[in-house]
Amino acid sequence: MLYRQRKLDTPHGELQTPVLFPVSNIGKRSSDNTPEYTDSIPDLSTAMVNTRAIRNRKAQWDRLQGGETLRDEMGVTDDTIVFADSGGFDFQNRKIDTTPAKTLATQRKIGADIFGTVDAPLSRDNRQAKNQRRISRSINLALEASEKHSGEEPLFASVHGYDPETVRNTIRHLEEEGTFDGYAIGSLVPIRTDYEKVTKIILAARRATDKHLHVYGLGGLTYQPLLLYMGVDSFDSSAFIRSAGNRNYLMPGFGGEPLKNIEDLSHLPCACPVCSTRTFETIREDRDLLVQHNLWALALELRRFRYMYSIGEELETYLDLRFQGNEVTQRAYQMAKQQVRRLT
Repeated sequence: MLYRQRKLDTPHGELQTPVLFPVSNIGKRSSDNTPEYTDSIPDLSTAMVNTRAIRNRKAQWDRLQGGETLRDEMGVTDDTIVFADSGGFDFQNRKIDTTPAKTLATQRKIGADIFGTVDAPLSRDNRQAKNQRRISRSINLALEASEKHSGEEPLFASVHGYDPETVRNTIRHLEEEGTFDGYAIGSLVPIRTDYEKVTKIILAARRATDKHLHVYGLGGLTYQPLLLYMGVDSFDSSAFIRSAGNRNYLMPGFGGEPLKNIEDLSHLPCACPVCSTRTFETIREDRDLLVQHNLWALALELRRFRYMYSIGEELETYLDLRFQGNEVTQRAYQMAKQQVRRLT
């Protein structure tokens, strides 16, 4: 078992890990709003933002240039720790239209605490040669960011690869040639249903470095316990927004369920502040309430894991029970367990 608890120093304070970064859609033109949550979920004073999207939304960027703060724009507390990725996901099907210098300047201007390097994510539809070029491009952009970064903010190199050897070799090369405080593994969302491949890639990254390890995009209910088990220090998720957009109700230990499939209930089976004081019908009719509940579900999943660890519970026993109700995730956990045992 590779689970670990650490601390990361940032400009807005000390970050206790492992931790979830809820994805904020600030800067994006979207009707699916990220709720204000840092006051109501005290152990979730974190957020993930898209640097490119913020800079490219002119009205918002002008306000930030004029003295408004990012945290005021987001409606979160001043001590919220913000991880600003480069917006690399936007470059999955388009050319990169920024530079490491421009991205670093934007990340610093918005007061981000953790910087992610500019990257070129992979696509499972690309030919191998094209994906290899994108891997090399991401490496060079990370090294350029390392040369230009001179602040106190932790810098995480974005790493891509569809096989463990590529990811392991990339991290080792970046360790030798650059200066990074951690690594962020990307391009896993398109292959997230291939649990064996994903777990092998993450474990290869964990084996290649003892520094902070972040995984982009896989912090939902299914993957979160697996990531914790494999020693991942942080992860982000927009599942709470996307699921609510599809009217799916997230429940730790059970996954998501469309509200249209639920009948004959006056109240939902969650004791979070959203569900404990409102009827099922009230929540079903208000997507914002569903978004808030879903975020609570992600926070409670992490709390439950921390609790089991703190009381000395054997985490493999807990996870055996946690995944027994779903054949797919149970198989994924068994594969991860076999791999972890080879490493420990």
